[in-house]
Amino acid sequence: MEKEKNGLNRRDFLKVGGMSTLALTLGTTGLLSVGGQATALAAGKGNNPTSGFGGYGPLVPDPNGILDLPRGFHYKIISREGNLMTDGSLIPGAFDGMAAFEGPNNTTVLVRNHELSGGPAFGKNPYDANAKGGTTALVVGANREVIKEYVTSSGTIRNCAGGATPWGTWLTCEENRSEGHGYVFEVDPQQPENELSKTPIKEMGRFAHEACAIDPSTGYVYLTEDASPSYLYRFIPNDVSQTTGSLQKGGTLYAAAIEAVTDPAASTFKTGQTFKIVWKQVDPHWCREEADAQNCIKFSRLEGAFFQEGVFWFDDTSAGDKKLGRVYRYVPHTNTLELFYEGNDAQQMEYPDNICCTPWGDLWYAEDGSGQDRIMGITPEGNVYPFAANRLSNSELAGPTFSPDGNTLFVNIQSPGKTFAIWGPFARRNAARAREMSFAAPKNLAPQISEQTAKVAEAQGMSVLEAAAFERHGINL
Repeated sequence: MEKEKNGLNRRDFLKVGGMSTLALTLGTTGLLSVGGQATALAAGKGNNPTSGFGGYGPLVPDPNGILDLPRGFHYKIISREGNLMTDGSLIPGAFDGMAAFEGPNNTTVLVRNHELSGGPAFGKNPYDANAKGGTTALVVGANREVIKEYVTSSGTIRNCAGGATPWGTWLTCEENRSEGHGYVFEVDPQQPENELSKTPIKEMGRFAHEACAIDPSTGYVYLTEDASPSYLYRFIPNDVSQTTGSLQKGGTLYAAAIEAVTDPAASTFKTGQTFKIVWKQVDPHWCREEADAQNCIKFSRLEGAFFQEGVFWFDDTSAGDKKLGRVYRYVPHTNTLELFYEGNDAQQMEYPDNICCTPWGDLWYAEDGSGQDRIMGITPEGNVYPFAANRLSNSELAGPTFSPDGNTLFVNIQSPGKTFAIWGPFARRNAARAREMSFAAPKNLAPQISEQTAKVAEAQGMSVLEAAAFERHGINL
């Protein structure tokens, strides 16, 4: 039996604190610190291609020179800019944010943004006939072939990202603030180019929107701004029924502030530092100006957004001491903002943009940096690993989203636009691990727990990360 660095073999280690069942169930690739000694979990050490918890191994160069993936994974290009849609019109370019919904007869319905400016509009029922942005949809069969492709909204500007709603629609966001623009629009892929798709939700703010995500427990919408400086917003709808069209009934917009600090610049935040948020009400039309006047938090340039297991995740693409990017999380239940991860090495993070959470609980981000952009993952233990690398120069990866069954990853290359379906030995859905991501220690260090705490955790059916989180927050088990 191979010895661990501290002299314990795997069997001895699993006996520490009566943790054999717990450690095998956890199956992580991180470090566990029991009684002050850091020990690798031998069952999951290194890249495990069957778990995904520490990545899927090194990337294999694509012989086609397009997209490098780990061994065992495959891709097909299911949509290309300039090809014909079902109605005979051309597929518009600048593919960006995207979401996947369950469709009829074992299909997946993708809704895809097009970050286009100028004009004319490409749809038949545009919001603005002189604006070229909008959204399209793809109905993808079980064989990962496109059955139908069509326009879902048009006449908007720079539809960069957005967010899926719990009720099956897509919120597409304009990254623009020109006259008559700078809004969020709700798109129903089952009712393409209807009046809803061309009705701006003005009370969600007029600013350079990037992405948004909805807390399904409250119906509150969290929104990021792609500007410099940028602000973090929250929209509380008047109608929280969470149904199609309910957001159009208006609501109140707020910007995030911290009264406990005198300098609102997020650049002063340190990894693991937590803050209590104060939400300052702002005028939707002048939200940037009022956020600045009320000393709200100034971020560098906010990008992706995702909500999972009680936590709102978002990233700041050029923040940090080395300007490589940061990942934040906000926990509405405790009203706590925390810097979870900061890029200090371009090999691990370089300008994170769109983000998503995987079915097994890791956080993934698509890069928009110089050179080769990648899809990278962060585990609850703070390990970072690559999943894909774009071999095409001067074009970013965008819109990563998993099919409802978790078996297919869909992702875009922005220009020339390509949509990929990727499949292989993805880890199974793991809600417990997703919850662990919500309260994992925000640092690349082993969670520190005592042998006594480990015993209590096992007796209560609690994971090591849960126990560490309780201790970190001062809760005595």
